[in-house]
Amino acid sequence: MFSPSHALPRLAPKLDQLTREVLFGDVWQRGALSPRERSLITIAAVLGQSRPHALDFHLRRGLDNGLSAEALAELLTHLAFYVGWPSATVALEQLDAVLADQAK
Repeated sequence: MFSPSHALPRLAPKLDQLTREVLFGDVWQRGALSPRERSLITIAAVLGQSRPHALDFHLRRGLDNGLSAEALAELLTHLAFYVGWPSATVALEQLDAVLADQAK
């Protein structure tokens, strides 16, 4: 099941259902973009909006969708010029934590 928050099903079951069925069950499954491409786009959008909780979720999802740590680091480096150095460097720290967590 795809749920970016454990509180979602408990506090907002309808929003959880829409997230699972519409966002991840329909939109993310459309064929014009691969899951890898969707992850790149989503990470860029989430970083640009300064959403660290969502960024953590989507960095993990990006790895699951075939993005390498090197590709994610390159994406964040590229985005530094568009979203700002502080946002990109904090995102790189977050990526480092995600990678360390997955290595356990």
